[in-house]
Amino acid sequence: MAKRDKEPPPIYELRPPEWLPRAHVSGDVGYMGFFPPRPNDVEEVLTAGNVKNGLTLAPEVQAEHFSQQHDIRKRLMHEDALSALEDVMNQIFARKAENVPSIPPSSFRLPSRVTLNNVKREAWFADLANPDIPLSKLGKNVPHGAKGHDLLDLLHTNNVAIPRAVWFLRVFGANESAGLRNKPSYNPTQYSVEWANVMTSYMKKQLAEIALPSAPRLVASIKQTFKGVLSDADMRQKWISRFTYCLSLLRTFYSEGLVDNRTFLAWLVQQMSICNLAQAGFVVRLADEYLDGMLVSRALTRPFIEACLAKVVEIEGSSAKDFLPNTLNILKNLVSRSFLALPEACISPRIHVQYGPVLEEIVMDNFNIEGTENGLQQSAQALQQTVVDGLSDVRVRNEAMLFQHLPPRVLGSLSSALSDIKLLNSISGKTDMTTVSLFDDSSEISPSFSRKLDFLLTWSVTPLQYGDHRPYAAACLLLLWRNKAEERAIRRDAPSPDEQIQDLLFDWLDSSDVAGEPGNLPAVALLFGQLVKHGLFSYGLYMQRLIARGETGLSFNEEAGSRHRGFLRWIPLHSSDTSLISQRKVILYGFRVRETPEDANEREIRKELRALMPELFRGEPRGGESLTTTFWKSCNHLLSAARYEQLKTFKQWFLPLYKKFLASREESLFDTDNLVLRIFTLSTIIMARVRSYGSILDMSLYTLEYASNNPLLTAVIETLRQHIEVWACMNRMHDVASALWAVHQTWRSRGSQNRVLLKLLAEIDNDRYLEPAAREQMLSDISAFSHALFPSNENADTVPPVLPEILLLATDPNPEAPSLLANSLWYKYMTSADWAWKVWDNTIASLRQIPVMMEDVAGRRACALRYATFLLHVDQHLPRGFDEQIRSWFLGSGRNEVAALTPDAWDVVTVVLLYLICYGALTTTTILESLIYQVWQAGANVTSEDQAQSLETLLTSINTLFEHLLLRDECGTGVPPVDVFEAQGLQTRRRDVFREPHFSSLVAHFPALVLIEQNRYLPEHLRVASMTLRRTICRVNVFRQGIYRDLDAVRLTFEKLLESQSVADELHEPLVSALRLMLNDPGQDGPVNAAEWSSASSLLSPWKLAATSIEIRLTIKQLGEGMARESTRLAACASLDKLTTAVFYHCKSPEEADFVAEMITDVDKTVAGKFLNAGLRRIIDIFRETDAANKIESMMRLVSSAGEILRLLANIVAPFRKDASLPQLDATVQDHIFSVVCAKIAEMTEVMATLVQQPWSEDISRGSQAVIFLARLLQFYLGFPGGWSQQVKDLAEELCANLTRLALIHGTGEGLNSLAFPLIMDTLCYTLDEIPTDIKATIPYDPFRNYPEFNLSDLPSDMPPEYKGRLRTMLPYVALNPAVEDLVYATRDTSGAIVSAVPVQNRPWEWTEYLGDVPGTEPRGNGEEGHNGDGRPTVKNSASLSLELFEARLTGDRIVPAQLAATKDDFMAEENLRALQDDLSSEGAFRRDWRETRVSLNDAPSAPGMRPGYRSAEQEDGAPPLAGLGVTSDARVSSRRPSPASSVRSAASGQLGSTASLRQSPAHPLSRLSVSTTGDVIDVDAPDAGTSASGSTNKRKAMSSIAEDDEIQIVDGPGTTASRTSKRTKAKTAGKTTKGRKK
Repeated sequence: MAKRDKEPPPIYELRPPEWLPRAHVSGDVGYMGFFPPRPNDVEEVLTAGNVKNGLTLAPEVQAEHFSQQHDIRKRLMHEDALSALEDVMNQIFARKAENVPSIPPSSFRLPSRVTLNNVKREAWFADLANPDIPLSKLGKNVPHGAKGHDLLDLLHTNNVAIPRAVWFLRVFGANESAGLRNKPSYNPTQYSVEWANVMTSYMKKQLAEIALPSAPRLVASIKQTFKGVLSDADMRQKWISRFTYCLSLLRTFYSEGLVDNRTFLAWLVQQMSICNLAQAGFVVRLADEYLDGMLVSRALTRPFIEACLAKVVEIEGSSAKDFLPNTLNILKNLVSRSFLALPEACISPRIHVQYGPVLEEIVMDNFNIEGTENGLQQSAQALQQTVVDGLSDVRVRNEAMLFQHLPPRVLGSLSSALSDIKLLNSISGKTDMTTVSLFDDSSEISPSFSRKLDFLLTWSVTPLQYGDHRPYAAACLLLLWRNKAEERAIRRDAPSPDEQIQDLLFDWLDSSDVAGEPGNLPAVALLFGQLVKHGLFSYGLYMQRLIARGETGLSFNEEAGSRHRGFLRWIPLHSSDTSLISQRKVILYGFRVRETPEDANEREIRKELRALMPELFRGEPRGGESLTTTFWKSCNHLLSAARYEQLKTFKQWFLPLYKKFLASREESLFDTDNLVLRIFTLSTIIMARVRSYGSILDMSLYTLEYASNNPLLTAVIETLRQHIEVWACMNRMHDVASALWAVHQTWRSRGSQNRVLLKLLAEIDNDRYLEPAAREQMLSDISAFSHALFPSNENADTVPPVLPEILLLATDPNPEAPSLLANSLWYKYMTSADWAWKVWDNTIASLRQIPVMMEDVAGRRACALRYATFLLHVDQHLPRGFDEQIRSWFLGSGRNEVAALTPDAWDVVTVVLLYLICYGALTTTTILESLIYQVWQAGANVTSEDQAQSLETLLTSINTLFEHLLLRDECGTGVPPVDVFEAQGLQTRRRDVFREPHFSSLVAHFPALVLIEQNRYLPEHLRVASMTLRRTICRVNVFRQGIYRDLDAVRLTFEKLLESQSVADELHEPLVSALRLMLNDPGQDGPVNAAEWSSASSLLSPWKLAATSIEIRLTIKQLGEGMARESTRLAACASLDKLTTAVFYHCKSPEEADFVAEMITDVDKTVAGKFLNAGLRRIIDIFRETDAANKIESMMRLVSSAGEILRLLANIVAPFRKDASLPQLDATVQDHIFSVVCAKIAEMTEVMATLVQQPWSEDISRGSQAVIFLARLLQFYLGFPGGWSQQVKDLAEELCANLTRLALIHGTGEGLNSLAFPLIMDTLCYTLDEIPTDIKATIPYDPFRNYPEFNLSDLPSDMPPEYKGRLRTMLPYVALNPAVEDLVYATRDTSGAIVSAVPVQNRPWEWTEYLGDVPGTEPRGNGEEGHNGDGRPTVKNSASLSLELFEARLTGDRIVPAQLAATKDDFMAEENLRALQDDLSSEGAFRRDWRETRVSLNDAPSAPGMRPGYRSAEQEDGAPPLAGLGVTSDARVSSRRPSPASSVRSAASGQLGSTASLRQSPAHPLSRLSVSTTGDVIDVDAPDAGTSASGSTNKRKAMSSIAEDDEIQIVDGPGTTASRTSKRTKAKTAGKTTKGRKK
């Protein structure tokens, strides 16, 4: 007992319960809500005041509204404040990182393999198939044995679930490849490739079981039976089950990378190409599922689209179309999806040629926007337009690589001249000159205008063109342009263009070679005479300019003459300005000359005209002698005189006298009609000889006013018709039409009508010149005239077939007998439509009798003239003339009549025909088309000597008649024409033959003469006569004018004949020679060969270019036909080789290339092949001739020379691309051109790589041009079929690499070129598509062969995104597995920065499933397993993918889920969960502020997160729950755990519970934030301020919550005090801990 007194009992020390958590895991700051009493605490001291009044703590500050904000701001403004705070926080984080435990090493172990017997293996697979048995039980080891197809069959037989089967196969594969992982060359995906081959071969074996029946054999004794795997129900079910299971496995394998996607997709593309239609139904569904994997790579998509299109065409073209609608729809859907996803895959000329229309049809069939809603319809239309644009882009790019639709070249001088020549030569009598647009509409004098004016002037005077109308046309066109330009100048107040035109005309006279030719001086004088007449050229200014510049040699007194002396001497003056004439006289002859040679010459000219036409000068008429057509030869002085003297004589002397003579004719008592006719005829003929057509027109129009009889009127009309082209070129057709209308009105007033007058008036008017009323009256008069001569009668008279009175005319000597007979027949049979036809038929019958009745030739011809007169009178009684009736007779029954005529009868008939033609009753064209051409054709088709004998007389007579009609100019030879007056009528009808549409008929039948010449059955004299006719007609000027008016018609005529099967091959050369004679001068009648090409090309002027092209084109065709014949093949090949070589060696300019290309169009494929190979050889030679010193300059010369040849070759081949039958390249040429192009591309790759290193270098663009040309040349080469040699295949790989480098060079940086990059990329695609695959190769199908390989990340950052996307599709990569997509291996450098390394490679066979607990979780229960010393959970690194790869580490933080706060009503309890803990939450700043400033009304809040054991223990003790207590299972204990006894409550902490501090002033701006935890900075603008969680509470929600609780009432109570005290204590304790760490 005493001992007990000596030892006092221990003082009871209040300890917290075991379940109570500390306020901080590492700092000794006590326990939450546990404040044991201390002896020294103020509340433990008992005083009288405390006992009486209670414990009252003094306020911390003197006023409740006091704030530390000012003091805090002052401290923060100190310069070291922020850095000190930063240091504190850094130390806190460093201390925290030191205490965090590290990630343990990986504890993953792969299940091993064991060898089991059959029973155990079957049992193991049975357990694997049983879903109730967990894989963790089976995951210790796996059986070893079956492989490949057997293993798949075993899994299918046991019906193992797909996820469990995949786990097993993954473990199986991991064990298979485990021995290879330590090797340096180990590839983690290699086993995926092998397993992909296993799966594809397994599916291929199953698809192979689906076979189609073969075609029935012709041997009837063999019976064929067919039984497919799908035809039997049991077999079909078994097959479908196995195939479905295989597809299910494949689906998982593909998604996880267990099968190599690239290998599998390549196999799928190959299967689409080689499968039959039965297999296609399964393959297309397989492709539909895995299509997205293909669409990332062009190497897969392009052959896939091609295979699908081939299957579509195959199905639609077979009888299986009705049985495979779903397959067909899926195929079309696959094509559409592929195109929409990757249009670049269709950049393939092969696909475009074979399936272009099919592709467009399939893609566009998906757009049927009819009947859809407006919103959807607009979207569908926009999508449709996008697809249309994509199709158009693909089509244009493919056609560009096929050299189709090449852009037309801008017309150069030569091409422009050809078109202008064609335009000018097309001018005819029906042309309205105001519609001929030679010059531009611009009113300014431009270089183009100057060039065209020079061309127009040269065309009008050059002897290489034909027609007297040319100078008048040139002057008229220039006048029309000047008038329009002057009108514009007046409107715009601009200077007149006259001065500039004068300068241009002077420059042409001064410098033109054509103008300086002495032989062209008359034409130049005629041209400038018209220009002077129209005021376009001033003769006075011309002389002044010559004098001003000191031109020497103008006077004839000087020996050295100037070219302008002749111009001054010859150019006529249309005015009688004495000063101008005197100045001209002084310049040419000097001051002292009284009489010039011109004066003497004029007197001689007048003397000649007086002698020729004395009646005009009051002289006696000449005797009855008949003038010949060459009477003009007597006027030598007139014909040889200068244009100045000729025009002066006619205009100033002759025409005034003639007009005076006509005016005095009415006063004369004598009949002067015949005199006027004679003078007019002779005058117009001789004026035409000197080309004074202006005087002819003035004379003709003036004579029309006095034409009172038919002969004179007919003469004037024939003159106007004969030179109608000249009147049109003068732009005087309106004057002519007005004059003819006035004459018609005069004759009509007299009660007379003239059919010839009305016909010419209607032709000239052509609905253009006469007034509408006048035109209507003209048509009415024609109708009335026709009705008067041919009255309509229902009871028409019948003309008997035989008219004996016509035969009696031969013996009737009465001069009036022809006229009386014609009148009587007309009066008797006028109502009959065929009376004239029967009159002609009886006349021919009578003419046949004349040789029998009369023996002498003169009598026969006289009698024939009587009949001709009779027929002429008959013609006057016909409303439309005799011409149509005679034509109908010759083309009808007259053929037999003509064939029966004897030579004597033909002589009589010829006289009649010529007479009728001379007087206009019959046209020359009618005789040619209805008689002569028919006989020529019959002669050309003679195939026997009997036929030749029967045609001899007819052919001889016809040739004679043709000669009279078109070739002879003599008169007075016994047959018409007998004088110049009849000859004038014949000349008029002759000119119609050389006008359209009759000239085309002459050209069309012209080859018949050649065929007659070459016909061996005909007599020699006939063949010679035909040759003579042909060569003579080719010398006629108007014939050549007609030829050059429409050269295309001439070419088509001969081409059609040469292509005809009826013409023998040996006749082609004579026909081409005849054409050459038609186009060239007679002296150039020789064959064109290769040796003459050089000289021919040097003489290719614009004036002969079109004709030469026709000639050479037919020559080439002739050589092509010679190559087709065995007998002439060698010679033709040799000639063609020489020609092709010469062409490409002399063809250097662009215009020459276009010219040659136009000549070689429409040739045979063999001939085109010759030109093609020759052109490529020339390009090879040009490549080898380049200079290695300056590569850029050398390449530009190469592009200039070889570029034109390439364009020429493209134009030659263009016609053959339509049917995809291109000429064949020689094997040697094919290899050489490819090797040369590859070498040049490799060279330019290095050059460009060097140039791009030189900023702002001009050579970069020039080098890009060379690269573009090389790419185009490569595209041209790739378009031709042919085998690829091994050398070419070897070069192709390097070529693809160089093209890739060039694309990269031109896609970024200094070499960026928006034209070169897409063109090079298209060329690369074309090359990759055309490289052939080796069918016999043992390696698997690899569509990625030769495709570029590099990392997309290696591309420059400044490359345009669309270029990067284009390159991405070219890379041989498929879509990455999602598990490793965008993952790379990274390291840290010395500074701690992360440095990215290589991308993470998928290891699907190594990354197997973890069958234990999920990493990062703890086992359930109350034990300590899975926790570290402080109670926080640990992380297990037990998966196949180690956490070290991700640099994983423990942060010491816990994440409090947001759902916890959402399920509680007491926010203070939630606050206790976070008190003094390093936790993360998912709340925002406003939510946290709201929570921390709210006080719970519940005195005993519950803690939903408390462990059940704690709660029940507290309740069992009978103790009330602590206020604000919150305990979770995630509580962690610090490793430096202090004793709970050391936790004491200080007096300062006790003062925090003072009631005086419970209520703050609502007016204080920081009243809401004053209770926040110390150190927390709340950013009200940031949604996550104050937290580290990713999730955040919406700011707007927080603000709305505050708005709802705008009135807050705080109720005093134990719970409130405890909560407030807890908050203050936590803040204070935190502040103390921070200070301790700072120290």
